[in-house]
Amino acid sequence: MGELRAAAVTEVHVIVPEGIDDPARPSGGNTYDRRVCDGLAVLGWTVHRHAVDEAAALARALARIPDGAVVLLDGLIASPAPEALVPEADRLRQVVLVHMPLADAREREALEAAAAVVVTSEWTRRRLEELYGLRVHVAEPGVDAAGLAAGTPAGDALLCVAAVTPGKGHDVLLDGLATVGDLPWRCTCVGSLVRDPEFADEVRRHPLRDRVRFTGPRTGAELDRSYATADLLVLASRAESYGMVVTEALARGVPVLAAEVGGVTEALGHGHDGTRPGLLVPPGDPAALGAALRRWLCDSELRGRLRRAARERRATLRDWEETAAEVAVPLTEVAAVVPR
Repeated sequence: MGELRAAAVTEVHVIVPEGIDDPARPSGGNTYDRRVCDGLAVLGWTVHRHAVDEAAALARALARIPDGAVVLLDGLIASPAPEALVPEADRLRQVVLVHMPLADAREREALEAAAAVVVTSEWTRRRLEELYGLRVHVAEPGVDAAGLAAGTPAGDALLCVAAVTPGKGHDVLLDGLATVGDLPWRCTCVGSLVRDPEFADEVRRHPLRDRVRFTGPRTGAELDRSYATADLLVLASRAESYGMVVTEALARGVPVLAAEVGGVTEALGHGHDGTRPGLLVPPGDPAALGAALRRWLCDSELRGRLRRAARERRATLRDWEETAAEVAVPLTEVAAVVPR
């Protein structure tokens, strides 16, 4: 790192994606960024937030930041834009927050120019070490405390919370549900329908459309009500760096059926005796998903066991204050580095 002017240890500029506060575009990454900014402010940091939408805007935002400043950059913006980060690496103390690795040469260049890298799961840490040989800091997402969902004896209220995109596997979900069409259940899919409109239209034309309701995005109290009336969260993602909706469900004592991808196993965790508060299936496998759904719907003893484990896991979930404190560690370390 080149000659840097001393920066205040408790001042940070945060680069976030444009639209981070748009209720029509909720995402785990946006929630993480907002809650970390709020948490850093509570910890005494002065937080300057800059929203950008592409590399040129990122370069302009960085150019306006004072010499020596600590800058926390969302990887969605930073990882594809080494041309903006590298020229500023000797002037600014850059920390990149990676939600999901891109696994390409441009990301490698961007992350190698950073003073530090933060990730949201142990899975992502291992992935970046494997890809680029980087040492990174892990700050798992937090979750807000919530009331317990009542649950129903039949366990037939299914919930999926995810934008309707191929990556979230709604096609796999509906094909899996088709294998249990002989059983009573209802499924509510909460999430954006405009990220990939063609895909969303396709899954909404599925033969099961009369038993599956697509509500669009929900936030706040409306989303809380969706969790409160659910028996089981179902997540058929093809990739997840962590899976914040998993811990959102567990915070309400709702078990989870999910594809075993990325950091989902970390988010799911376990109860006191090691019992997982849910079921894991291979990604992209409607038959396996359907078989797990049949077990859940037909086995009241299994439902009881998973609900107990979910309530036990609920007590061990971290809050957002802990997450912000974890992110503050590399920020403080980077601010304390003596310039060469």
